Amino acid sequence: RRGEGNALGNLGIAHRNLGDAIRSIGDYEQALEIWREVGDLRSEGHTNANLGNAYLTLGDARRSIEHLERALEIARQIGDRRGEGSSTGSLGIAYAELGETGRAIEFYERALELARETGHRRGEGSILGNLGVAHRELGDVRRAIWYHEQALEIAREIGDRRGEGGALWNAALAHDSLGERA
Repeated sequence: RRGEGNALGNLGIAHRNLGDAIRSIGDYEQALEIWREVGDLRSEGHTNANLGNAYLTLGDARRSIEHLERALEIARQIGDRRGEGSSTGSLGIAYAELGETGRAIEFYERALELARETGHRRGEGSILGNLGVAHRELGDVRRAIWYHEQALEIAREIGDRRGEGGALWNAALAHDSLGERA
């Protein structure tokens, strides 16, 4: 059963990477049943996180939050600090999708603490970028730029070209909103 659960989880990832969130959800749901059946909390938590992110892809933030909260609960229960940070950051994204920017920031700040605590530099950079976007949405553009500059520094440090591009783009949007064009 564990092999079947792993295979379904991997299929879910493959379908997500192919842009088929609906099929990935089906795969993850089947895997989740197996993880519950065999009592594998860690895999259950990771699968809930994957389901939450798949529902985010479909624009269903409420359903996403249900799975991400369960993933967060399990991560805390088993002491998975990195999983806790990931789920917390994803919850921030879900709340941002609902337009609850202040609540999103609370989750991002906690996720940032966890990323720093676990040395997850890529995650730290991503969260800094999310904080920048959130602060720009609230009108605190200078603070947004500050976050994007930190995200850019990390992306360059770890060789994350996609992160670098995102940080540059978001910083440019923030500068543009201030009428500052290069």
